[in-house]
Amino acid sequence: MTKRLRVVVGLSGGVDSSVAAWLLKEQGHDVVGVFMKNWEDDDSEEYCTSRVDLVDAAAVADVIGIDLDAVNFAREYRERVFAHFLADYRAGRTPNPDVLCNSEIKFAAFLEHARTLGADRIATGHYARVRNAGSRVELLKAVDHGKDQSYFLHRLTQAQLAPVMFPLGDLHKRDVRALARRVGIPTWAKKDSTGICFIGERPFRDFLARYLPRTPGPIVTAAGRVVGEHMGLAYYTLGQRQGLRIGGVKSAQDGAWFVAGKDLAGNRLVVVQGHAHPALHRREVDAFDAHWIAGAPPTLPARLAAKTRYRMPDAPCTLTRDGMRLHAVFVAPQWAPTPGQYLVVYDGETCLGGAVIAAPNVEKDDSSAPLNVARMAAAAR
Repeated sequence: MTKRLRVVVGLSGGVDSSVAAWLLKEQGHDVVGVFMKNWEDDDSEEYCTSRVDLVDAAAVADVIGIDLDAVNFAREYRERVFAHFLADYRAGRTPNPDVLCNSEIKFAAFLEHARTLGADRIATGHYARVRNAGSRVELLKAVDHGKDQSYFLHRLTQAQLAPVMFPLGDLHKRDVRALARRVGIPTWAKKDSTGICFIGERPFRDFLARYLPRTPGPIVTAAGRVVGEHMGLAYYTLGQRQGLRIGGVKSAQDGAWFVAGKDLAGNRLVVVQGHAHPALHRREVDAFDAHWIAGAPPTLPARLAAKTRYRMPDAPCTLTRDGMRLHAVFVAPQWAPTPGQYLVVYDGETCLGGAVIAAPNVEKDDSSAPLNVARMAAAAR
């Protein structure tokens, strides 16, 4: 028989956390739900659905038969997550706020609050698994690889993972929805959230313009030809295709335009044509600010696997340390590794940790910045 624990569940009002709470209650645990409100700047129902989500979380708690506590972490979110989010955009990077949101809010501020409620364990609706390995806790991929969220959890520490339960780690998403419908959980058909963590789905450029000034400049090709004007380098990311407003310049044989680089000094956005353009691919990726879940790095150099984007499959690579940075050499070129995103490292099913992807080292090239795209393309081969 499972030992009865007091488990505090992050209840967001979505189907995943709802089913996680239901499963724990069915296992006989003393379950308490906590709804986290973390954004207040423009808390309107048009984009930020916290009011609706709270109502949904309360309805779920009522059906399951658990208490619901609402807590406001807006100050912590602004200081620990959003400030870094803006700083990265100012520096020309493309941050991933979901990663910091997990390490600083959902498994830090929330964990601290759960302990004040007498929690033995905490739980969320993430698709991931944990496994005890002697004195350590390992983070594993979810059984449903299509929904696996270990990428977003790779910066958690041993202290954060030790009390965590992931009830959905062994389930497939389709089965979670089917279960929710069968047992009468009112959020069973609710659409998954895809917006910025806790901020919601909104016109991103308009949102970012409230915090960062628009600094227009030229959009140039790898050869330096001006083909348009950008609104500010912060509003674009490597690999971006939509929203460039230069579609009429493309030719039939070369295809659509993609962002291939940013010249910060010259305020120029570099674009190339075609998804397969070599400037969009890199075999070698540098990353900084490494974090290892075990508390220490693996023995390097090592043949491991890594991904540079959440939706990409793991790719085999050789990982080495270059001073304070990690250096990954992939067997096959990776598409548009983006500064500010994360290089997340795996050993089979085990997520080892990761680091922040650095910009390609093009500053030592004597040629003009747009022509450095050719150097990037050479590095991909």
